Amino acid sequence: MAHLRIIGDRVKLELSFWESLGAFHSSPEVGIEDVSSIQVVENPWTNQVLKGVRAPGTGFPFLVLLGTMRYVKGKDFCAFYKRRPCAVLSLSQGPFKRWIVEIKDMNEIDALKKVINP
Repeated sequence: MAHLRIIGDRVKLELSFWESLGAFHSSPEVGIEDVSSIQVVENPWTNQVLKGVRAPGTGFPFLVLLGTMRYVKGKDFCAFYKRRPCAVLSLSQGPFKRWIVEIKDMNEIDALKKVINP
């Protein structure tokens, strides 16, 4: 299961071996200053949250989405399962515009919010 970790002045989305394999991507990492906002959504499988097409990665609608969602103005990294609540991290720099990840522990999200909004 993916976990958000604050390591020094960086934020890392730690993926398990199987998640990395399914996403065709290693654990992404950005600087804390690059996280512009965090939003919690109850259902990530909506048109308001998901954009574009999945390529590369693994996806079965309403079951699992691991990997990159590509669209005209950029791409998002997704790692979530079923219809569980997710955090949407908007990024100002890096290869992805957003990370959309399932919330395993709300303390991880709260800690990140405290760091980006002191």
